[in-house]
Amino acid sequence: MTMVEHGKLTRPQLWMLGVSCLAVVLVIASMAALYTALPDIAIDTDATQSQMTWLVDGYTLALACLVLPAGSLGDRYGRRAVLVVGLAIFTVGSGLPLLLGTPNWIIAARVVAGVGAAFVMPSTLSLLTSGLPAGQRGRAVGLWAGVAGAGAMVGVLGSGLLLLWWSWESIFIGLTVVGAALLACAVTLPEYRAEQPPRMDPVGSVAVAVGIGLGVLAILEGPIRGWTEPLVLGAGAVAVLALIGFTLWELRSTHPLLDVRLFKDRGFASGSVSLTIQFMVTFGIFLIIIQYLQLVLDYSPLRASVATAPMMVPLMVFALIAPWIAGKVGLKAITVTGLLAMAAGFYFLRELHVGSGYSDLLWPLLVMSSGLGLCASPATVAIVNGTPADKQGVAAAVNDATREIGAALGIAVAGSLLAAGYARGMDPVLPQLPEAARGPAGDSLAGALEVGRQAGPLADPLVDAAKTAFLDGAEQASLVLAMITGAAAVLLLLWAPGRRRVAADTGAPALVETASDLLSGLR
Repeated sequence: MTMVEHGKLTRPQLWMLGVSCLAVVLVIASMAALYTALPDIAIDTDATQSQMTWLVDGYTLALACLVLPAGSLGDRYGRRAVLVVGLAIFTVGSGLPLLLGTPNWIIAARVVAGVGAAFVMPSTLSLLTSGLPAGQRGRAVGLWAGVAGAGAMVGVLGSGLLLLWWSWESIFIGLTVVGAALLACAVTLPEYRAEQPPRMDPVGSVAVAVGIGLGVLAILEGPIRGWTEPLVLGAGAVAVLALIGFTLWELRSTHPLLDVRLFKDRGFASGSVSLTIQFMVTFGIFLIIIQYLQLVLDYSPLRASVATAPMMVPLMVFALIAPWIAGKVGLKAITVTGLLAMAAGFYFLRELHVGSGYSDLLWPLLVMSSGLGLCASPATVAIVNGTPADKQGVAAAVNDATREIGAALGIAVAGSLLAAGYARGMDPVLPQLPEAARGPAGDSLAGALEVGRQAGPLADPLVDAAKTAFLDGAEQASLVLAMITGAAAVLLLLWAPGRRRVAADTGAPALVETASDLLSGLR
């Protein structure tokens, strides 16, 4: 495959870039698509606040556990083949909730879709890093990172539009249809695999899946059950042992799933930490924001989705210019600045109360999304540049694993703190309610509002108490996310490389040119 004049991509290369970007948008959008539907799902299926968290995190957790083994499979058996298999599993998993109507079965279906997404994510990036010329990879990675960062917004806006006319089941129909369409596109892509395919590492694969899965389980259940509960302590202890065992095994293995020595490269390691924190806090706060807009401000699903749209402007603008800025000031300066901006946004979100309006929510979100835009692209480029060419599938998997592990942890942290805060706030209220109303009101804010709608004005004190309890949990979650982000900024200030430059061809003009070429080439 050759280049055309002036360094532009050929049509087949643009087609591969387009399919890869759309596939990663689908995977990320699916992580956030259910946010707007959670109140409706809670009412229709009697899902508790904790089950609502699992409806989102079941998908993300499966993705986080399997993305590293999936990247290794791509290196060995072909990146296109793994992408095709992943899209097929994702499509089936997205369609299953149409046949299964209880919360636990929907959670199981989301886990299946997450397994498919784990195969899709590393394949999209490794196809670009292995199938595009070296001089164009930086642009493509920057564009890929930008659209990946906006994927959550696409999911929220798309689901809001569907819920304007149809029920929450329409979201799963949409995901199934788009997954099937991209599956048809993926089979037309060229195949790429490592010149010396690595052996599989089943021990490492199991160890990392157990470590991530049980770690997230402990974080999810800890604030709800109590940190001293045997389940929480046991899951946390096994997770730590599994991750330690994974590290030791990888250091001794002749064919490691992940060469942990790559983390000796400070750019690679700090990029990985940065991406983990970015996705952790972003997906954690999204879980709260969408419910706040719908349940506290009484926005419709579409209005709640549109209310988050302004975040896309600073996110995309800064994502496009961030690699250029990083080339001037270095990875450390731009990463620390971005994380501090995100921490400030989360800190001010904790000031929300029952009487707050949309403007009180919007400006902290704009600050947060500006910080996210500054961090995302340079971190991805640092990971890719710190990995040998024949390990690009694993590099893509590390890049994706950091995102998905972060997202799973963030949803677990925010969701569990929200559920625990809501339950604690409702404990004094529930004994005063009729027996029939205690279950729905205690399960979730959506349930309490439904009880209030049925009871009329007499239930106004219940509605106010439920909203206050929800916001107490949201305040705790926002404060914890702000502290985590601030601590990460301090860590990277001391650890990240100072003046390391990213690839020169990832600047804003180059990325805009690549995006323009992509749009014109796909017409």
